[in-house]
Amino acid sequence: MIVPKIGMGTFRLTGATVIDAVQTALEVGYRAIDTAQIYGNEAEIGQAIANSGVPQHELFLTTKIWTENYAPEQLILSLKQSLQKLGADAVNLTLIHWPAPQLGVQIEEVMQALLHAKQLGLTEHIGISNFNIALTQQAINSIGLEHIATNQIELSPYLQNRPLVSYLQQQQIDVTSYMTLAYGKVLQDPVLQTIAQQINASPAQVALAWALQQGYAVIPSSTQRAHLLANLKAQDLQLTAEQMQAIAELDRNSREVNPEQLAPEWD
Repeated sequence: MIVPKIGMGTFRLTGATVIDAVQTALEVGYRAIDTAQIYGNEAEIGQAIANSGVPQHELFLTTKIWTENYAPEQLILSLKQSLQKLGADAVNLTLIHWPAPQLGVQIEEVMQALLHAKQLGLTEHIGISNFNIALTQQAINSIGLEHIATNQIELSPYLQNRPLVSYLQQQQIDVTSYMTLAYGKVLQDPVLQTIAQQINASPAQVALAWALQQGYAVIPSSTQRAHLLANLKAQDLQLTAEQMQAIAELDRNSREVNPEQLAPEWD
């Protein structure tokens, strides 16, 4: 895998909250941080990294290009601005945040602009986010499979997205799962609570272990030291085949994030 198995997500974290959370995450052992231009927190994350004293070369930083920056010249300029905010010469991974078919986005053009950013040394790896099978294939056709590190998609026990996952794994594109806890909804699930009791873990750890065990990278978000540590420890859990099957049966195609103008037609 190119993408680290576990990182810290920063969606909806801003200001002093994100500075404290990222510093705490780095203190307890996280080395991958996921952000995006639209989150409005790249400068604060840069500040937290500077405060932490953790050297850049130990980190894996991901950002995502927002739709208004998809024009080729604007994409490069906006990524340079992101780097300035993050205090980095380059990021490790840059993604196209949404395919935005309703906005008339030309996948070939935007992927070639992203590849150009990689060739300029602004980003080590590139990839996509929220792309369905057909659009992922378009991205592959545009720049070649070897350049697409990951597709970051919403995945949780309630949204298992098997056709897309299966396709990505066949292509050997890393699957990054966001919203793995479905905004906390899965934490109340009786099946996850039962498994948590069986293995002396929390329901959040069970959901993360389920994703990790399928080979997904995860980027859970938290502002609390105890939760950040617990999420990291999910890597040490091993669920049985029976437990994995019980979670497989929770799939209900329940999506938390589906912006009309930006989302594709899902598989």
